[in-house]
Amino acid sequence: MKIKDIDHITIPVSDLKATMRFYHEVFDLPIATINDEQLTIQVGHQKIIFVSMTTAKQASMQAPTPGANCISLIVKDSLDYVTNHLANYGVDIVTGPKEIMGSNGKMQAVTVYDPDHNLIQLCETK
Repeated sequence: MKIKDIDHITIPVSDLKATMRFYHEVFDLPIATINDEQLTIQVGHQKIIFVSMTTAKQASMQAPTPGANCISLIVKDSLDYVTNHLANYGVDIVTGPKEIMGSNGKMQAVTVYDPDHNLIQLCETK
């Protein structure tokens, strides 16, 4: 069997509204769907689906844990712009800027926490 691509990733969260505000307002990611059980955001050709803890447990996820994930996102803007933008929203930088190795080579990245303390790497490619 050969895997072609990633369709979506599902992440359990404790507060869908706070998650929506963070990813939509701070990162300007479009909302594909939202209801009481899940929030789906579009990231390029893929989706990230954030689900409530109740939904995660009903979907038979083994020990769903908010804050146990790391997502690496490629930004269109410079990291200087990104750090200023984050400061305007009161989002603290956890680490960086620093060089990391991504899927397509070296990148510069800053890391922040989302509302559930998932690590979010914001990466600039050269």
